[in-house]
Amino acid sequence: MSETNNSNMDQELESPEGFDPFVVDYEKQIFDLRQLLEISKSLNSTLDYSILIDSILFTCMAQMKVIKAGLFAKKGLDSEEFVLQRNFKGFDIDLSKDYAIPERHPLIKLFSEQYGCYTLDDIHKAIGPLEGLEHIEALEPSLFVPLKTKGQINGIIILGERIDETDFDPYEREYLINIATLAAISINNAFLFEMTTTDMMTKLKMKHYFYTVLQDRYGNKDQPSKGFNIIMLDIDFFKRFNDTYGHACGDLVLIAVARTIAEHVRSTDIAARYGGEEFVVLIAEDGPETAVKIAERIRKAIEAMETEYEGQKLKITVSCGVASYNKDIDENPKNVVERADRALYQSKQQGRNRVTFLAD
Repeated sequence: MSETNNSNMDQELESPEGFDPFVVDYEKQIFDLRQLLEISKSLNSTLDYSILIDSILFTCMAQMKVIKAGLFAKKGLDSEEFVLQRNFKGFDIDLSKDYAIPERHPLIKLFSEQYGCYTLDDIHKAIGPLEGLEHIEALEPSLFVPLKTKGQINGIIILGERIDETDFDPYEREYLINIATLAAISINNAFLFEMTTTDMMTKLKMKHYFYTVLQDRYGNKDQPSKGFNIIMLDIDFFKRFNDTYGHACGDLVLIAVARTIAEHVRSTDIAARYGGEEFVVLIAEDGPETAVKIAERIRKAIEAMETEYEGQKLKITVSCGVASYNKDIDENPKNVVERADRALYQSKQQGRNRVTFLAD
C-alpha cells in the first residue's frame, strides 16, 4: 500500500514531459546566479567610465534581449541632474533637446523611496505625468531601472522594447535590479577613481595619471613596443593674463584651453594638465602624422576661441611640440615626453602659436 501511494505521488509531481518544474526553476536560479557573478567580474574589471557604461548597456541588452538601452548619470559630484550618456544604443535621439533628469524631479524621489524597476504605466500611476521629461517619455522606454548605492540614486538605465515583444515578468525585474546593484557599485568606484585622477579646475587628467598610463602601456620591456606620440602644449604669454587681469582671469584661460583640448582629442587619447599652463596629450598610434594633425587642430581651435573676461576680449594662442616613439633611440617612454618638450621650446623660439615636430 505504501509503495503504491509513493508511486502515485511521484507521477503527480512529474510534468507531462517528465521534467519537474520546480527543479527547472531551481536550475535557472543557479544559472542566473553564476551569470551575476560573471557580470560582477566584468563590471569590476575596468575603471574607465566610458568602457564601463558600454559594458553595463551591452549586459542589459544581452540578458533581457532588448534592442535599445541608455544610461543617465551625473557628470560630477556637484551635478544636480542625471544626463543621458552618449554611449546609448538604438534610441533615436533629437540632438536639439537636453536629455537630463533633475535630481529633484519626483521620478528620482520615487526611485529612491520605492526602489525597483518601473514601466511608464507604473510611473504614471505612482506620480502622474512626467512633467518636463516629455522628450524622454517620447523615446518610449519599456522599462526604467534605477541604480542605487549607499542609499543614493546614482544612475538610471532605460531599456527599449524586447526582441520578442514580451513584458518583463517579476523574476526578470528582480534579476535586473541585481544587475543594477552591481552596476551602481561599479559606477561609484569608477567615479571615485575619476575624481582622484582628474584635475578639478581643468577637468583633464592629472600628470601622475598620465605617467602611470604611459609607464603601464609602454614601459614593459618584455612586451613588443607599441607606437605612440606625445603632444606638449603651452599657453603663450600666460603670465600676462595673470599680471594684467588677475589670477581669476588666468583660471578662466586655463579652463577654456583645457575644454578646447578635450573637445578636439579622441576617446582613445589621454589629455592631461602637465603643470601650470602646460598640457600634454598621449596619442596611442604609430607614426606622427595623426598627432601633428590633432595638435594643429587644437592650436587653430584655441586661436579661434572667443574668450571674454570682464568685458575684455582675450586673444589666446598655444605653442605645441610633437614627438613620436622611436625604438632605435628611446630607452623609455619619458624620452618621448622630453623630446616633445624640446619641440615645444622650438615652437616658442620660432615665434609661438605653431606646431613643431621633433624626430630625434
